[in-house]
Amino acid sequence: MTTHSSKAGTKGVPRAAREQQVLAAATEEFGRHGYEATTVAAIATRVGVTKPLLHQYFGSKQDLYLACLDPVGERLLGAVRTAMAEPAADAPPTSLRVLAALFTALEGRRDAWFVLYDATLPPDSDAARRASHYRTAIDDLAATGTADLLQSAGAGDPLDADALKYAWRGLCTALVRWWINHPDQSPEDMTQRCARIFAAARAIGLTDDGHA
Repeated sequence: MTTHSSKAGTKGVPRAAREQQVLAAATEEFGRHGYEATTVAAIATRVGVTKPLLHQYFGSKQDLYLACLDPVGERLLGAVRTAMAEPAADAPPTSLRVLAALFTALEGRRDAWFVLYDATLPPDSDAARRASHYRTAIDDLAATGTADLLQSAGAGDPLDADALKYAWRGLCTALVRWWINHPDQSPEDMTQRCARIFAAARAIGLTDDGHA
């Protein structure tokens, strides 16, 4: 007996394949325009299906967003966890490993970062709560990394670590946004660029008496 999931969608496209097309288009729309400005009608038009059919497949707009968010959140969280695993002695610094992992995870779907980090999600909604779950998990990993970095530099103030954690999220977001505007840059290009920027920042760092 044919299952419900194997039924064909419009124009003879199997439902499973059509759903993947919808998720790809919706992820891009949510990432580019934000939850508030994205419409189900626009997503349906991009894929070439009717709005009622899209609702039949995924339910409400929030349900569709959640279907996009979960794979994005899991992919990014998994990438950060792997990058922060115990490194070999000659491995790059944690910051570069994490950035390299994020760039690799986002390649081909760069706008997906802003599906997770979307400021337009309705407050107290399932969408906002689920996104917060992933953000918190990633931030907790970042907090571990930034605390270790500060301790190795002799800075033990917990507020320094908290400030750096938020600065790190902002840095990642800014780098992804720049990367979207430079589509010719590969994940490897971005990682190397970040390595040069970090090296330059260390080189111009000043001591307390104002000398390099």
